[in-house]
Amino acid sequence: GRDCMGCAKTGSGKTAAFVLPILQKLSEDPYGIFCLVLTPTRELAYQIAEQFRVLGKPLGLKDCIIVGGMDMVAQALELSRKPHVVIATPGRLADHLRSSNTFSLRKIKFLVLDEADRLLEQGCTDFTKDLEVILGAVPATRQTLLFSATLTDTLNELKSLAMNKPFFWESQAEVRTVDELVQRYLLVPEKVKDAYLVHLIQTFQDEHEDWSIIIFTSTCKSCQILNMMLKKFNFPSVALHSMMRQKQRFAALAKFKSSVFRILIATDVAARGLDIPTVQVVINHNTPGLPKIYIHRVGRTARAGELGKPVTGATWFSPAGRHGLATTLETKLQEFSVEERAVLHILTQVNVVRRECEIKLEATDFDEKKEINKRKQMILEGKDPDLEAKRKAELAKIKKKNKQFRERVQQTLQEKQQLRQKRRLQKKAQWQQRRAAPE
Repeated sequence: GRDCMGCAKTGSGKTAAFVLPILQKLSEDPYGIFCLVLTPTRELAYQIAEQFRVLGKPLGLKDCIIVGGMDMVAQALELSRKPHVVIATPGRLADHLRSSNTFSLRKIKFLVLDEADRLLEQGCTDFTKDLEVILGAVPATRQTLLFSATLTDTLNELKSLAMNKPFFWESQAEVRTVDELVQRYLLVPEKVKDAYLVHLIQTFQDEHEDWSIIIFTSTCKSCQILNMMLKKFNFPSVALHSMMRQKQRFAALAKFKSSVFRILIATDVAARGLDIPTVQVVINHNTPGLPKIYIHRVGRTARAGELGKPVTGATWFSPAGRHGLATTLETKLQEFSVEERAVLHILTQVNVVRRECEIKLEATDFDEKKEINKRKQMILEGKDPDLEAKRKAELAKIKKKNKQFRERVQQTLQEKQQLRQKRRLQKKAQWQQRRAAPE
């Protein structure tokens, strides 16, 4: 009955740790919306729902998934039918709470925050406002469960501030990556890392045809370019990033899970919680900014105690970043040996193909689509994109005027200072002339 916080390695079964007890309680008293699960990504929401369906089938469990990119009217109808479990991303659920009163969360018994550190941290995608709306709609007398593979300062703070002293369980091992993971690194210049990537994939596929590989990259554009590039080299790859339509994202993930495609190129939208047992290799195409990002990324492989398969996390690090990560993880990263001649042999070809892909992507107005997506997001949040653009323009004008005013003030002060300096020098020169003149 107490609030809980659980922190354990990736692939250790955290989802089952909250699904099974919730289903047990639900079997005793099945009614309305019984449990709410919040998660940061849409793909993870669908995966958790799958776990509930499989384990809750004997109970006749009714679940409902509330995520962005899907029809809001259909979701509202599902919510009005009072499912037992609602699995949602905070943004879309908050939109439903703001815009309709066809359902209520006032009787829920369980509130679960999966990947709690990501939901509670403040950064590029800040869930704070949406969480405030959701927490205002759920009852105070509930059991709150927080789970994550990485324990952050925010979670530690919550642990100390909580009113009813939550039950806290943390995996004893300091290292947050599993023992079955063979972690390696590559130190290569930024400009040739694409050639190294192509060579690495070719090496892995020559040795093991049935291996699946996830390549993580930092931006949607980079993800799209790499996917186009690898297809040119006849590698069966598929992309997954936030600028794709939701149906495309689900289709890409389904094709990768069913091994139709052996290579998935993704942004950090795929770094959290996704369970794909066939993945043997994770390649970080960019340096993860934080050790916890690295932990979640490489946690997509060596899951649930998988043994007997050599697993490699090949990452391009600066020496400082590599040593910092090794210190945090308390494990030594091994260097991955590569035949440099083989890489140099394909270097020019890879660079030419990448440039061709960049030109092709620019022709599809990829950046323009990004702007359209931003406008759609604003409309969903109840904002007027044109009004926001006008406000931004006005704000930019005010900032420009303020900057010009500060520059003028600075210039005036400098001129006054120069004038005072000039007068001092003139007085000094006159005084020296008077002293030098004969009596």
